[in-house]
Amino acid sequence: MSSASRPTLMLASASPFRRRLLEAAGVAVEVVPAAVDEALLKRELDGAAPDEIALALARAKAEAVSARFPAALTIGADQVLALGDQLLSKPRDMAEARDQLRQLRGRLHQLHSGVALAEAGAAVWSHAETATLVMRPFSDAFLERYLAEAGEAVCRTVGGYEIEGRGIQLFEQVSGDCFTIIGLPLLALLAELRARGALDT
Repeated sequence: MSSASRPTLMLASASPFRRRLLEAAGVAVEVVPAAVDEALLKRELDGAAPDEIALALARAKAEAVSARFPAALTIGADQVLALGDQLLSKPRDMAEARDQLRQLRGRLHQLHSGVALAEAGAAVWSHAETATLVMRPFSDAFLERYLAEAGEAVCRTVGGYEIEGRGIQLFEQVSGDCFTIIGLPLLALLAELRARGALDT
């Protein structure tokens, strides 16, 4: 498929991390954040598996933007952090980030990242991946120093850390794809975009 006949790619996400991942991979997207009530959708999915919640959120975002731009191919993505049976959301402030990091300290948690593609308002493909992470038992002094140095950035991501930055110092073990940890199963998405003629093969 020639570049002129390829569909426009929309990214239904306000996440600067996902946009940067795609741009760094040479994928040109137009960013249109989706107006989706995530809290309501999570309540409706109460009891569902974390990866299913991530997929449902990704599909909902992709479909919401795709309905506005039906001729485009829209990418939606979302991520759910599971600490045992508890699901964490992005911290609302520094105090909540501190509380989340104390909860995660010395324990294993999982990040479930979902991605979806939609056309003409309907999801046509979706995929989820899971990464497992173990935080080290860091001291309270380290936690306070980390929060002071990271600043408000800790409120941009669930769990209060950016693993591609100084947040990596919180961990003793990481198992899973780095893109999944950041919140976008990139390799699977690129393969599907190629299969659909949206990228060079």
